[in-house]
Amino acid sequence: MDIPESIVQEAKERIQEYNVEGFVLGKGDPNAKVMIIGEAPGENEIVKDEPFIGRAGKELDKQLEYLEVSRNHVYITSVVRSRPYKWVKRKNKDKKENRKPNQKEILAHASLLDYQVQRISPSLIITLGGVAYERLTGRKDKMKDVLGKPYKGPILQYDKESDGLVQTRSSYLILPLYHPAAIFYNPRLKEDIYHSLDEVKPYLN
Repeated sequence: MDIPESIVQEAKERIQEYNVEGFVLGKGDPNAKVMIIGEAPGENEIVKDEPFIGRAGKELDKQLEYLEVSRNHVYITSVVRSRPYKWVKRKNKDKKENRKPNQKEILAHASLLDYQVQRISPSLIITLGGVAYERLTGRKDKMKDVLGKPYKGPILQYDKESDGLVQTRSSYLILPLYHPAAIFYNPRLKEDIYHSLDEVKPYLN
């Protein structure tokens, strides 16, 4: 996808002061009807400059296969394009680990996500995890309560004047799913995850 250099540069500059690394724009069909939005890239993603290619990416591929959807026919990106990390003490040496992006990091890349959503104008947005769902809807629902349930209405976009998020005039259809990594931390979620994928299927047709 062609993105104005000014938007990309602004996003890179605004994220610099935080503990993040790398920069992954997204990948897929810029004319896709379905847009998939995750939280932020991880270690593997920033090395190869591609979203969802690590362990969580393999799980996402399984879910897309279940939905009979090809990566080539969707556009995949994330709320934050740089990997947020924290230092964790280990026995031998300190190690960088992924962490949830904070609100300032989300705002730093908000204009970039807004541009991509407006440019693609998807018929369906699939959010992976609570960060993406809250970024777009402003709702703080627990994922288990909204899993696979459609939300249709305005979404949030960045407002420079207030340095915050405000509602769009346009409406979008959003289907929230668990982040693919959720199954690694709680394998018992598998049944709920695939039930929510069944809820998505009619909207893909």
